[in-house]
Amino acid sequence: MRRDKAIGTLMQAIVSGLLLGGVYSLIAIGLTMVFGVVRIINFAHGELLMIAMYLTWLLNLWLGLDPYVAVLIVAPVMFVVGVAVQRGIVQPILGSPASMKIFATVGLSIALQNLALMLFKGDFRTVQTSYSTAVMRIGGLSISTPRLVAFFVAVALAGGFFLFLKRTLVGKALRALAEDRDAAALMGIPVRRLYVLAFGLGTGLVGVAGALLIPVFYTFPTVGQLFGLTAFVVVVLGGLGSMPGAMVGGLIIGVVESLSGVYIAPALKEAVYFLLFIVVLLVRPQGLFGLGRGTEEVGLK
Repeated sequence: MRRDKAIGTLMQAIVSGLLLGGVYSLIAIGLTMVFGVVRIINFAHGELLMIAMYLTWLLNLWLGLDPYVAVLIVAPVMFVVGVAVQRGIVQPILGSPASMKIFATVGLSIALQNLALMLFKGDFRTVQTSYSTAVMRIGGLSISTPRLVAFFVAVALAGGFFLFLKRTLVGKALRALAEDRDAAALMGIPVRRLYVLAFGLGTGLVGVAGALLIPVFYTFPTVGQLFGLTAFVVVVLGGLGSMPGAMVGGLIIGVVESLSGVYIAPALKEAVYFLLFIVVLLVRPQGLFGLGRGTEEVGLK
């Protein structure tokens, strides 16, 4: 009896971690897209997720839109936000030293946090739906319905995005740009336009993640720090610029976080996956799917 209970607890933790990891993967794929093509680490990535969550909440508050319907508005709006950020902040500093790029995106992160604090105060917001607490029971396991939906949407988007990069002309151009910007420019690829597209797509994916998260998570001005930091861990763990790495890394972090919360302590789950992160950096600095320094590309590994 005890053994069955222990196995049931373990399986429940793994399933819960995989569902959470799917959303982590979606957020990390957006970050990977930006880094792989534009070659800039966007430290405001988490704050863009925060904007998407607030936007979904406002659409529900003002128009009564369900989050799964609101995503059809949130994703394009966030794409436009990403385009604006790329053109207004990132593009002018692309030729600057790395420290300048870091200061610019960190500054944007702080500005967005304080703007949200001014507009929404420090209150926690969420969208209560009929399915927010819905649970499916399969084989003795309790599975959160909105988390299951978020997982399948994340996997579908990740797969579709991978095919887009592998099979379409635009996707191949993005991969060529990630491989060698100068060579891509000599071949007639519109570098600046694709930079804008890459940043917009990465931010659009964050918009989808925000809409999927709001039924099961609260949003508040600093929520981006939590998810943004986790996304960085996922990206480095999977391998910088690797789409499959971002997907697998997100699932691993989700499972590790869930198991740590059950078997160690909920307050220490972040510490555990950061410890795993450090171990991976020491043993395999290029990440699980990385091929080594200077080989980062999008959608191939």
